[in-house]
Amino acid sequence: MSYKQFIIIAGAIMSTIGLDAQNPDWAKLGRYAEANKQLIATAPVSEGRVVLIGNSITDCWPGNHKEFFTENGLIGRGISGQTSYQFIVRFREDVVALRPEIVVINVATNDIAENTGPYDQSRTLGNIKSMVEIARANGIKVILTSVLPTDRFGWRPEIEDVVGKISRLNNAIRDYAQSEGMPYVDYYSAMVDSSTGAMKEGLSSDGVHPNKEGYAIMEEILLPVIERLRK
Repeated sequence: MSYKQFIIIAGAIMSTIGLDAQNPDWAKLGRYAEANKQLIATAPVSEGRVVLIGNSITDCWPGNHKEFFTENGLIGRGISGQTSYQFIVRFREDVVALRPEIVVINVATNDIAENTGPYDQSRTLGNIKSMVEIARANGIKVILTSVLPTDRFGWRPEIEDVVGKISRLNNAIRDYAQSEGMPYVDYYSAMVDSSTGAMKEGLSSDGVHPNKEGYAIMEEILLPVIERLRK
């Protein structure tokens, strides 16, 4: 294999998993930069503000049900395809700088899908713990959520034991939340087909991302937890 062929193949692989060496904004800090600037300028402190940080599941949520966010003081900061490693990079700008009362962290679908490299549960859980520590150091309350159920990733069909990996990580997130006295929002149990580990039929069009009915279940579970945690 020539050096040129190697570079082409390596570039294709990096692009597939989201590691574009020619893109300096790997964590997409620019995605919400202007929106953050405007929010900080117009409402630097908002009692009861809640930021939801996540991947495409969070990214698509406001477009699916805008009123859920506007009527409940929620700020969506999801970016499709991202892993916990990218969340860490942008956590200060997309969460801490907005001075919310609460942050809701939904993470790890793409960690398990290996979007930015091999999956390691301990490292993913470590990234979650780091975000919690950063939030708490800045007086922000934390809600941790489960990974949503799925039995396969359409963009990464080669990933094995998807159901087992999600189940084990959810158990670890739940145990950590309980040990730290934080709320744990269990979307998984309400949305899983227990016979397969996949998402229940009718809650998603692709088995990974919720549809209107899926989001309605998530909203019903999440909102009471937010209301209890608010001052």
